[in-house]
Amino acid sequence: MRFPLFFKAVSIGFVLFLMSLVLMRIGFLVDERAARQREAVASVEQSHAGAQTLLGPLLQRHCTEDWEVASGEGKDRKVTPERRSFVLTAVPATLDVQGQTRADLRRRGLFKVHSYGAQLTLEAAWPDFAALQPQRQQANSRLQCELPLLNLSLSDVRGVRSAQVQLDGRPLTVRPGTGDARRPRGLHVVLDEAGAPPKAGLKARVVLELAGTGELALVPAADATRFNLQSDWPHPSFGGRFLPTAHDITEAGFSARWAVSSLASDAPAELQRSGGVCPGGDGTRGSGSGINPYAEPTTRACLDTLQVSFFEPVNPHVLSDRAIKYGLLFVVLTFVAVALVEVLSGRRVHPVQYLLVGLALSLFFLLLLSLSEHWPFALAYLAAASACALLLGYYAAHMLGRALAGAAFGVSIAGLYGLLYALLQMEQNALAIGSVGLFAAVAVVMVLTRRIDWYALFDGLRRSSAAQRPDPRATAEGQIGA
Repeated sequence: MRFPLFFKAVSIGFVLFLMSLVLMRIGFLVDERAARQREAVASVEQSHAGAQTLLGPLLQRHCTEDWEVASGEGKDRKVTPERRSFVLTAVPATLDVQGQTRADLRRRGLFKVHSYGAQLTLEAAWPDFAALQPQRQQANSRLQCELPLLNLSLSDVRGVRSAQVQLDGRPLTVRPGTGDARRPRGLHVVLDEAGAPPKAGLKARVVLELAGTGELALVPAADATRFNLQSDWPHPSFGGRFLPTAHDITEAGFSARWAVSSLASDAPAELQRSGGVCPGGDGTRGSGSGINPYAEPTTRACLDTLQVSFFEPVNPHVLSDRAIKYGLLFVVLTFVAVALVEVLSGRRVHPVQYLLVGLALSLFFLLLLSLSEHWPFALAYLAAASACALLLGYYAAHMLGRALAGAAFGVSIAGLYGLLYALLQMEQNALAIGSVGLFAAVAVVMVLTRRIDWYALFDGLRRSSAAQRPDPRATAEGQIGA
């Protein structure tokens, strides 16, 4: 071969291309398993309960106003009846919510779904009921109002396990539905059998046992809202429009406190117009599987919420996907290490051996994905990395002809796996760690090759290749002599 170095470089480039295809296919497999995870979450939501958003309690009163409109004169005079239907809503002056949740792990095959059970106590107070007094818009009209209701809206009523409502200490019968066509899902009680709101203030207490999946949110529909939540889940993610004013997160769980006034949130005013109770607290997603199919359908603007998500910080599919993004760089660094050993030791490595090393490196990501679905991610990573590092160290000892070189190669591979694990665990510092690691790798290569005469090295390889080729003149003379 006239240009052995060129053809070897082309061969190694082709091997890298094949490795990129293998990594791409493994990436597709990770996406497929992540989609299966989302299907498992959706399956649990459909048979259990989805993300929960609470609105209320509110006082509402349905009224109608009837009047007559006359047109024409004499025999052509006509009287047309007109009607206006409207709903009067009174938000509480204060809303105090005390909640406690407990994790409820459910499974669909290999996949884990994080649901929860919640015990919520909502206490609301109204100092007066001026908002429930109807006002005529037409002179000489007739006003009729139904019995006032106290209602509580939920995004997924299938999660209600029990509900108790007391008004001024008096228990009332809880009925399904809210009685509000804009937000129909929930529960309500009849406020007063007399047909008119009481003259004095009112205090309501709602005790709710609720189940949900992934997220819990509360609409701050009051002049002043206080929300205290405790949970045994140690990995909360706070969202919505308002973060907690104080929170404490430990390995045993978390506690959080919100305090919101109507001066900061437009939820009390927006719900009077067209604000909707949106699934997952923001109207865009539930607990990871999209919009909850059992939540209230709405195209209206979503109300402000105080929201917490019960998420899994070590998601094997997310971490596997992030690991594969570094896969090709991982292979390139390993090939550079092999080429460096080849140059320094004078031991030639065939492109097929590069291919086998690349396949072993690629199979690490497949092992990581499969093991992490059965074991904790850290244990799965340790097992996959150890297996690949030992295999590559053993193979390198024979490929390079020295056990010490093979051991050093295996240790370097283990170091690369350690660097990759650090990149996966420290997402915020991944760029800094990766750039420092690459700089260190380039620095090591430069230091180890600082005394190499590359022209002499390439000339030596060319002469060695030429010496191995048979002399055509000697071959011809041999054939003539024969």
